[in-house]
Amino acid sequence: MSADPLTFVDSNILLYSVDSRDPLRRAQATNSLHALWATRTGRLSWQVLHEFYWNAVRKMGVNRDAARQHVELYDSWKPIASDAEIIRRAWYWETTANISFWDSMIVSAAERANCTVLLSEDLQTDRHFGSVEVVNPFS
Repeated sequence: MSADPLTFVDSNILLYSVDSRDPLRRAQATNSLHALWATRTGRLSWQVLHEFYWNAVRKMGVNRDAARQHVELYDSWKPIASDAEIIRRAWYWETTANISFWDSMIVSAAERANCTVLLSEDLQTDRHFGSVEVVNPFS
């Protein structure tokens, strides 16, 4: 039996997990996150948590205290912090893979976290960035 892969979670997955407007995606996102909690294989970055908090509060109307509780909860995943190395690697992906800088930051952080899976709705599913494969949990 193979070990569960380390999986980096993009902010859109966290956002769907609190989105009452789309019950199906909320259930799918929640199931994915529960599996990562159970296997202790979930990873993310501070960028992801910043995006989650801002969008949950500003765009989705999530109560600030509830959004803050989510950020505090995911702090236990030891989020990857941005630094010069992450940014330089993001520039590499931005140029060679022709993706946005912000998506490049996500890929770079996933690499730093030694993840082989990146759960995201924003990048093409099955696309590879080095050893990181994009998986869309909604497809």
